[in-house]
Amino acid sequence: MAASSTRSRTWSTHKEAAASTAGVGLGFVLSDVDDIVCLDLDHCLNPLTGQLSPWAAAIVRDAGATYVEVSPSGGGLHIWGRADVRHGRRIRRPDGTAVEIYGTGRYIAMTGRRHGSSPSVLADLSTLVARIAPGCQTHAVR
Repeated sequence: MAASSTRSRTWSTHKEAAASTAGVGLGFVLSDVDDIVCLDLDHCLNPLTGQLSPWAAAIVRDAGATYVEVSPSGGGLHIWGRADVRHGRRIRRPDGTAVEIYGTGRYIAMTGRRHGSSPSVLADLSTLVARIAPGCQTHAVR
């Protein structure tokens, strides 16, 4: 049976997924059983130089000490953390770039390519999410 981001019976553990020969890599399903969120910053990283766009650098700075990795395209970032996000949002920026914030019902492909010296911990992103996307969050993380 094909995996689905909304049907938990199709999910597997990290150990099972890492040992599998199906698919082309690992990912994480954002669900309502935890408070893990992903901020997806599109078109913000120069894949040749590694330099971040100023707007993205400000978001990464404001996220604090949390896990950040380069997205599969090589030109974006995934910022991982904790917040209570039940209704995702896509915020289109005037320059055409976008920030997506998701906490449920999404599969996020992971690369394992850590951005800079980001730690392997998840910070509370509640304040950042509330600032970037008012109304996206139902309440602060406990």
